[in-house]
Amino acid sequence: MRLMGAFYDVRQIDAARFRRPAPDLTESIRRYNSNGERRREPRLRGGPVTDSFSHFDERGASRMVDVSEKATSRREAVAVGTVRMSASTLKKVLDRGFAKGDVLEVARLAGIMAAKKTADLIPLCHPLPISAVNVDIAAVGPTDLEVRARVATEAKTGVEMEALTAAAVACLAVYDMCKGTERGISIGPLELVSKSGGRSGAWVRSESPSPDGDAARLNTPSPDDDARLAREGD
Repeated sequence: MRLMGAFYDVRQIDAARFRRPAPDLTESIRRYNSNGERRREPRLRGGPVTDSFSHFDERGASRMVDVSEKATSRREAVAVGTVRMSASTLKKVLDRGFAKGDVLEVARLAGIMAAKKTADLIPLCHPLPISAVNVDIAAVGPTDLEVRARVATEAKTGVEMEALTAAAVACLAVYDMCKGTERGISIGPLELVSKSGGRSGAWVRSESPSPDGDAARLNTPSPDDDARLAREGD
C-alpha cells in the first residue's frame, strides 16, 4: 500500500508538471556566462530595445516609422560608390569596347531604375514620389570609376536610401558588364556624402571636399535632436 501511495503521488506531481503553461518567449531565458555559470538575461521577442533606432517600437518589434504628422518638404541626398578594376579594363570601359554594350550607360540606367525600386528592396523604407534621379559615372585615377547618385523628392521623409541604392546598383551593373573580362573587380566604399531637407537640416560628410575647395563641415545635431530623430525619423 505504501508503494502504491508513493507511485500515486509521483503521478500527481508529473501530471501537475505537464499541466503548466508553456513559458512566454518574452520572459527570461537561461544562458551561461564566460565562467560557465548560469545566469538569467531578459529577452524580448524581436531583439533588444534601444532608443537609438527609430525602426523598432518599445517592444523591440520592427516597424515603419509613422511620418503622417510631418510636413512635406524638398529633400535631396547624394551617395557615392567606387568600382576598382585594372587599368586595362577601365580603358576598355571608357573606350566603349565591350560587346555587351556601353557599360557606363547601362550602369546609369540601372541606378535610376534602382532608386525607383528602393521601397521594394529595403523592408522598412517608405515608397516615395521621386522627383529626380541623376547618376554620374567618371574615372578617378587609372583604376577607379566613381558613381555619384543624386536623388530629390518632395515628401515627408528623406531619400538617403534611394541615393545609396542607386549608387550601389549602378556599381553592380558595372561589375556585371565587365565580369567576363575581369572577375576580380571590387566595389567600395559606398557612402552617403550629403543630404538636405527634413527636421535635421543639411548634412555633409566631413571628409568630402565642398565645391569651393574648403573642407566640408558636419552638421551635428544636439542630443535633444538625436533623441527626437530616433523616435520619429528624419
